[in-house]
Amino acid sequence: MALAEKVCAPCEGGTQPMDNQEIQASLEELNNASEEARQNPWQVTEDGKAITKEYKLKDFVAAVDLTNQIKDVAEAEGHHPDLGVYYGKVAIKITTHAIGGLSENDFILA
Repeated sequence: MALAEKVCAPCEGGTQPMDNQEIQASLEELNNASEEARQNPWQVTEDGKAITKEYKLKDFVAAVDLTNQIKDVAEAEGHHPDLGVYYGKVAIKITTHAIGGLSENDFILA
């Protein structure tokens, strides 16, 4: 089943973070899901514990509007990213804090 068809499942401490092979496979699927994703791909942080992406927008209002859309998806999934809202930019960082690394939920949310 494709990531876009899945929903986040509760993740508890004790669950192992994804290994590098799983991360790379999920990242490839995520970044090939749309033309937008190919043009502005998600990146894995240097420590391999999160994925990040920045959206460049026309102004602050557009940045807040995108943040509100992200909020709606995050609330529906019960999985919440770290967000930076700037004039004309939104920075997103997703990780599963409970396990100290990446889980499938992070890629589903992305």
